[in-house]
Amino acid sequence: MTLQAAVQAAFSPDGLLARVLPGFRSRPGQTEMAQAVAHTIETGGVLVVEAGTGVGKTLAYVVPALLGGEKVLISTATKALQDQLYLRDIPRLLAAFGFPVRVALLKGRASYLCSQRLQGARHTTQALDVSDLRLLARVEDWAVSTVSGDIAEVSELDERSVIIPLVTSTRDNCLGSACPQIRHCHINLARQEAMKAELVVVNHHLFFADLGVRASGVAELLPSVTTVVFDEAHQLNDIGVHFFARQWSTGQVLSLGRDLAALAQGPARGLADWQGLQADAVQSAQAFKDLFAVHGPQLPRPWIEPTPQGVTIAQWQAAVAHCARSLRAASAALRAMEELGPDFTALAERCDNLLQTLEIFSDAAPQGEVRWLEVGAHVQLSQSPLTIASPMRALARPDAAPGSQPKSWIFTSATLGTDAQLSWFVDSCGMNGAQVLRVPSPFDYASQGAVYVPPHFPKPQDANHSTAVAALVAQGARALGGRTMVLTTTMRAMRAIADSLRQQFRAEGLTLDVLLQGQAPKRELVERFLSASAVAAPAGCVLVATASFWEGIDIAGDALQLLVIDKLPFAPPDDPLVQARASAQTEAGGNAFKSVHLPQAAIALKQGAGRLIRSETDRGILVVCDVRLAHMGYGKQLLAALPPMRRLTGEAQWLAALAKLQAPMTK
Repeated sequence: MTLQAAVQAAFSPDGLLARVLPGFRSRPGQTEMAQAVAHTIETGGVLVVEAGTGVGKTLAYVVPALLGGEKVLISTATKALQDQLYLRDIPRLLAAFGFPVRVALLKGRASYLCSQRLQGARHTTQALDVSDLRLLARVEDWAVSTVSGDIAEVSELDERSVIIPLVTSTRDNCLGSACPQIRHCHINLARQEAMKAELVVVNHHLFFADLGVRASGVAELLPSVTTVVFDEAHQLNDIGVHFFARQWSTGQVLSLGRDLAALAQGPARGLADWQGLQADAVQSAQAFKDLFAVHGPQLPRPWIEPTPQGVTIAQWQAAVAHCARSLRAASAALRAMEELGPDFTALAERCDNLLQTLEIFSDAAPQGEVRWLEVGAHVQLSQSPLTIASPMRALARPDAAPGSQPKSWIFTSATLGTDAQLSWFVDSCGMNGAQVLRVPSPFDYASQGAVYVPPHFPKPQDANHSTAVAALVAQGARALGGRTMVLTTTMRAMRAIADSLRQQFRAEGLTLDVLLQGQAPKRELVERFLSASAVAAPAGCVLVATASFWEGIDIAGDALQLLVIDKLPFAPPDDPLVQARASAQTEAGGNAFKSVHLPQAAIALKQGAGRLIRSETDRGILVVCDVRLAHMGYGKQLLAALPPMRRLTGEAQWLAALAKLQAPMTK
């Protein structure tokens, strides 16, 4: 039996999935996607699938991967989905099928305990408060018994904790094969398990990091797999571009300086002027800061000329030369001490890497790359390609030698484009010529949801826009007893809307709570929102958020019935990457707004709107508080990107829809 035939049988109404998975229902769209995945696994090539919310794309790619019997790598954009696949979805299927498939979870090095750094963490405790010291002690206790070394096992550790960088390693401070703890290295053990497994679950950040490691001959994971599946593929280009970026900052130089000064207390004490080397590093970093002191802190800004705007060639060359001398001197001193231990070699390599990266910025950026500058607590220089098309095209090329790389590449997400060819994704990732499939959502959006663009609303740039958004949100939240989420395009608008809501609710004596992104970890906020939205809860709440809350939030049922988006999510006009991509389109004779700005806004809007209807029984209203959606010519294209919900055309219909949502839901 061919893989496609086996997949067809598994997804049939009376097939294996229906028999072993409670609640499974055969869905034509899911079966179509699973068949396409099976075909690609069998024949090789590239498949790009946009699968609408509710299709069940996880089953559609995991089942063919398991039935195919070859080594598969699955990559996700978030650790949350990575853990869900490894801890819940895949084990459930393996138990149901009875397959003896070895599965491995592989994360980045920052997710694993470094035993060597843990030993030294106690020497840095002078900067820790009492609560952090308790956390460090908890990690030390856990380190004795852990098998995986995954710090996610320590539930008390928040991802922002200062303890994490003390007990994990980076590429800069990892001692590699010279580490005394190499035999017990959790990262190496995890990689070894991944090499033995038939199915490996990673994330996009690690995938791109592994490309760099593999290029140096260290890792062998990617060439050992037959098929690669990218879920949440819409994030690939942004993550990949960030990885391929070359970055240098004064913060890195200052960190190196602190490590140099620390050598004055160890076996190299008195063997070199470590304090003097640190002082020179600090002075060279300050020279860069002085170049931009008159401007103050700035958001990322494009850097088009050979030197940053407002800096002469002589000033720039002097700052670069000063730092280069400092790094060379430190490297020479460290190389002379290499016999004292691997720490000295690692520090010397950091010096050399910083010097090599700095030299990149001594000349103009090459064609096809964009360079930008950020000035804050530190000065950071960045340079990256505009897209990941070139490296991804090289990876997925059909003429690769057998066994040199995967033969099948599958990319999937709920949002990959605005046209039938999914050009937004295909072009940026270099997948031209791939098989493209669009599978619509099975939800009945016309009856389950409605979209409302308030007429006569303040324009997005008006000073009272956020106040008007808050008033509309308050109106809906009052009617629904909470059950409302607000997605904003800026942090400033998020805070303004939250403050206004709190003032209104206090003035009216309402017990509705306002949750604000940043006041607690993302997972905790979602849990509090769900708890407050429970039927028996005495009061509901409104969640106001931005950025990461536009996607990856799954609130099914009637807990979320009103989703409000403050403005159309156009990228900031001063974003260096967006500017460079727009300029490239213009220079090529294209229309930057239609080719860059509009598709990106449509994808983001579709992602945000996708938070509302998550199951066949969900009901809700999407409100977009941006009159451009109704009045501008491009509004039709953006509306077309939204799920096909019915349109509310006036306040009377809006109030009637709210009243209808107040009616009990049919369970």
